[in-house]
Amino acid sequence: MPSNRGSNGRRSRRPMNDINVVPYIDVMLVLLVIFMVTAPMITPGLIQLPSVGQAAEVPATPIEVQIEEDKSISVRMRSAGSEFQKIDSQNLVSEIQSRLTADTPVVIAADGRVPYEEVLKVMDQLRSSGITRLGLLVDQKSSAPETSKKK
Repeated sequence: MPSNRGSNGRRSRRPMNDINVVPYIDVMLVLLVIFMVTAPMITPGLIQLPSVGQAAEVPATPIEVQIEEDKSISVRMRSAGSEFQKIDSQNLVSEIQSRLTADTPVVIAADGRVPYEEVLKVMDQLRSSGITRLGLLVDQKSSAPETSKKK
């Protein structure tokens, strides 16, 4: 460690290179005490989430766009007894717009093995044509595929 003494034995008046952190520690401790005192006094906001019985019914029957593993596209009205109709990807927008009303949503259902890029292409195609009520359909009943099989 270098000495602070000059060549003639006196102490030199060099500036100190060390930062005094004691005031910073004092400020941090005061802030900590303030937060510890005020935190229990703050009342959390109450959020009223709807329960299953209070959820609104879907006002319109959605149009379902089905994308299969071979990238073929089918369309149907999502109601009981309706069948899928296979269509070309070029005719997708015109087919949906012919069935679309002001409050009809469009949902996209894709096979699990379809690349996500294909789903995004269909979504972009529909969005660029002016369809704003667009969503993804999720199958909640299916289980994850088995990764290990017994021999």
